Amino acid sequence: MARTLASTGMVVVLAALTAGGMNQKNAMPPATGTEQLGNFPVVEFRRYTINPGEREHFAEYFDTYFPEAFEQLGVIVAGSFFERDKPLGFTWIRGFHSNEERALANAEFYYGPLWREHRATMNSMIADSNNVMLLHSLRADRDVSVLSPVDPVKEPQGASGVVVAQIFSVKPDSEQEFSDRAEAEFAGYRAAGAREAGVLVTLEVPNNYPQLPVRGDGPFLVWLGVLPNDQAFETQFAPVAGQAQQKLFATGLLRNAAELVVLHPTHRSRLRWITETAMRGGQ
Repeated sequence: MARTLASTGMVVVLAALTAGGMNQKNAMPPATGTEQLGNFPVVEFRRYTINPGEREHFAEYFDTYFPEAFEQLGVIVAGSFFERDKPLGFTWIRGFHSNEERALANAEFYYGPLWREHRATMNSMIADSNNVMLLHSLRADRDVSVLSPVDPVKEPQGASGVVVAQIFSVKPDSEQEFSDRAEAEFAGYRAAGAREAGVLVTLEVPNNYPQLPVRGDGPFLVWLGVLPNDQAFETQFAPVAGQAQQKLFATGLLRNAAELVVLHPTHRSRLRWITETAMRGGQ
């Protein structure tokens, strides 16, 4: 049954999981000018189904009104995307400083003037908004890496690249063991040209803002990566990921096969392909 955002909202912890820490090859370069925003260890990975013909409209409204509104409340919209293989799929990632702040910030936003003004328009375009994973970084040093916002002067065409989310349905109490077994495969993703962008696991706590439902069928482990374009995904990454999924399923630590979600950034998505020069403030 479709549900709307009567008081609604939407993450990914950007991290790299390697045996010895962050592998510098294809690691996400450090962003400049974002340090004052802090860390975002609690995230929501929100996958919406949009009504036919409305996905681009929804994204334009979303990009126009909401990223800065959340940022003013201490929340980060880490990325927003169109799902490549689901023509009605819109996904976005939202990060919080803590689970307690998640409840406070959501209440402030969804009972605030901006959402009250635009909720009828936004809700009218949403068929379903209940596919939401509440996550946190696998380790304390793997919080969300917040990229600089899209520069309207230097990036007039908007965000580019391809973001990949690989979602593993892990057996209960097997997250750490599975992540240890998966490290070699994740290293293979980097070798195939992916810039590693996150390793997240289900946050097993009661939902402290029940107006926004979250999935209770975990636990999950989510690997995130960024590639420069569709060709790099198809020719370099996809074959490696397919083999890795078979190997990881054979560990016996998964409840079912992994889901590979291919995401195209919306115009203003922070999570995107960006050169190291641009990341550090150069031209």
